[in-house]
Amino acid sequence: MNEVWINPVTPDDAPALAEIYGYYVANTAVSFEYDPPTAEAFRDRITHTLEKYPYLAAVVDGRMIGYAYAREFVGRRACDHCVEISVYVAHDCRRSGAGRALYQEMERLLGERGILNFYASIAYADEEDEYLTHDSLRFHERMGYRPCARFHRCGYKFGRWYDLIWVEKITTIPADGGRKTE
Repeated sequence: MNEVWINPVTPDDAPALAEIYGYYVANTAVSFEYDPPTAEAFRDRITHTLEKYPYLAAVVDGRMIGYAYAREFVGRRACDHCVEISVYVAHDCRRSGAGRALYQEMERLLGERGILNFYASIAYADEEDEYLTHDSLRFHERMGYRPCARFHRCGYKFGRWYDLIWVEKITTIPADGGRKTE
């Protein structure tokens, strides 16, 4: 695979991103949504996110192969230094390095805005099945995230129950102004 470029997303990118996400909605338990959003619904999601947070796409040879975005963590002002982040990579481009590149750039951009704590929610089952693997948890652990909460049997899809695990990456701003992970 050629070099992965990380670019800002615009609402016009909605069809490509909706296609990436739609695969996961229709074929996996990675997302607890049942119906893939339309391109127009995705455009609205992008527009809303961009009001406050970055939205990034991974591009290879002109094709968008993944995206990452941030959103409010709790919706209370005291938590403005925290965000929930998500990443999706086209199913045929997994393990391409796009997810890592997207998260690294997202964390850098958010860090410049004073964001210290990053959270992600991950669908999970003790045993992998045809709809859900442990790939997302392993990816986040490699990126420095650690499990911090587990909600049991909270998602029902494809006739079975799935858990939701929250992971976190806590950073600090040292006296010299640089950033480090705790």
